Amino acid sequence: MDFLLFVSLILACLCSSVSPDPQGDALIALKLSLNASGHQLSDWNENQVNPCTWSRVYCDSNYKVIQVSLAMMGFTGRLAPRIGTLKYLTTLSLQGNGITGDIPKELGNLTSLIRLDLENNRLTGEIPQSLGNLKKLQFLTLSQNNLSGSIPESLANLSSLNDIQLDSNNLSGRIPEQLLEVPKYNFSGNKLDCGVNYGQPCAFNNADQGSSHKPIGLIIGISVAFVAILVIVGLLLFWCKARHKGYKREVFVDVPGEVDRRIAFGQLKRFAWRELQIATDNFSEKNVLGQGGFGKVYKGVLADNTKVAVKRLTDYESPGGDAAFQREVEMISVAVHRNLLRLIGFCTTPTERLLVYPFMQNLSVAYRLRELKPGESVLDWPTRKQVALGTARGLEYLHAHCSPKIIHRDVKAANVLLDEDFEAVVGDFGLAKLVDIRKTNVTTQVRGTMGHIAPEYLSTGKSSERTDVFGYGIMLLEIVTGQRAIDFSRLEEEDDVLLLDHVKKLEREKRLDAIVDRNLKKNFNMQEVEMMIKVALLCTQATPEDRPPMSEVVRMLEGEGLAERWEEWQHVEVHRRQEYERLQRRFDWGEDSVYNQDAIELSGGR
Repeated sequence: MDFLLFVSLILACLCSSVSPDPQGDALIALKLSLNASGHQLSDWNENQVNPCTWSRVYCDSNYKVIQVSLAMMGFTGRLAPRIGTLKYLTTLSLQGNGITGDIPKELGNLTSLIRLDLENNRLTGEIPQSLGNLKKLQFLTLSQNNLSGSIPESLANLSSLNDIQLDSNNLSGRIPEQLLEVPKYNFSGNKLDCGVNYGQPCAFNNADQGSSHKPIGLIIGISVAFVAILVIVGLLLFWCKARHKGYKREVFVDVPGEVDRRIAFGQLKRFAWRELQIATDNFSEKNVLGQGGFGKVYKGVLADNTKVAVKRLTDYESPGGDAAFQREVEMISVAVHRNLLRLIGFCTTPTERLLVYPFMQNLSVAYRLRELKPGESVLDWPTRKQVALGTARGLEYLHAHCSPKIIHRDVKAANVLLDEDFEAVVGDFGLAKLVDIRKTNVTTQVRGTMGHIAPEYLSTGKSSERTDVFGYGIMLLEIVTGQRAIDFSRLEEEDDVLLLDHVKKLEREKRLDAIVDRNLKKNFNMQEVEMMIKVALLCTQATPEDRPPMSEVVRMLEGEGLAERWEEWQHVEVHRRQEYERLQRRFDWGEDSVYNQDAIELSGGR
């Protein structure tokens, strides 16, 4: 009996360990039911455990699917009822396809849903009563379909509804009166009746209602404007009085010209300047988490006690203004991966550009390597390996799976953050493009940190994925050694200032034990150290074409293909070194010789 119980427990554990992800299963069912062609959603892989890396699927920090955006992709199939299992979903966008069949009643199980957009399809049947269960729903768009029947009374219970668009269908009957009180609606193009309390057809949007409503709106508008003027005058009087009496209390006001609104794309929030001003204690220096080429980062606490990191961009002037900035922010926001820092929202004013991220309690890899406070523990070797692989996966996603691809341009230990589980989270990606967007005719401004910048980027100003690979290689050396990319204190020992040259020298001398961070106190695997050093040196080759792409770097860190690539590189290095020594001897002997020193520089441009 005990044996049978033991076997049952083992089988249960095995089954649980290989059980599929219900989120991924639901999305694969949707893909199949929509009749997606071979080139559509090709990266939706049913064998991949986590769907958060799939295109058009967006997740929160806990890897829960919160958004599926499949607009205007030409689907002709039906909606899979299984989509109703995505209980964390907040946005479902399928507009502009040719989807047929009914709206599944299972959509009523998506109780976290905020936006449902099925506009411009070929849906038939009635609107399910179950949609009345979506208590958080704010935007419901079912326009331009072939829906019939009456509007369910259950929709009248959606107290959060701000926008309902049911126009251009075959709906009939009476509209629930509560829906005519929604701020924005459109029931035109149907056979609907407003009811006895409304003496006009329902073929209008509330923004175009009859003149009987206009005086009320005008009166309300004038009243609001008058109250606003009084408030502003009162604040000015209070401010003047406070200054006169020498009060030190801070008065938080919005920056003139700011429009506090919410934007439509994704789940990004547009913050008011005042929110972030209060959250960061007026951008107090005591809340500065770090400072780099793109500006300062401040720790902040929002009104709901959420801890955030607020990056205040500097050196930003966009010819397209707010709209151009929003387009670039949207580009960053769609890059969702477990090893990329998720963007929460942003704030713009006529003079400010700010980005809001989750606060990473373990700060950066650079901090954990070199800036620890007393009592804090250093990163152990297994964590360093995990950080190296996670960072590589994040960069691979930016290079290979984002459209358009995103080049980081400042890969270093200070820009790799650590979450509560010490998982690597790449930050600051896309910021170089955000800042440089003002350069309408010049795209070659160098952004980065000396010691991490690839030689071709430094000399030409032109970046590519391979410049990120170079920076990643330097970051690997930081992880192994714990040292900075440039350290002038090494001059005291007649050593190389550049970490890359320092490591190359020790590697040639077979002194790998002198490379590893002393804080590890020999608690590391020398074979794994050697592997990471080899990958780093392959990534930092002087010629960009010789560097492996990040996809290959990931495979090498996972133990595939490193030996062959390293042997090939060794042959090239030996030849270069022999050629350098031969030319040096000719130079020392006084023979006439002209050669390009940059072409044989082993460590890249300084």
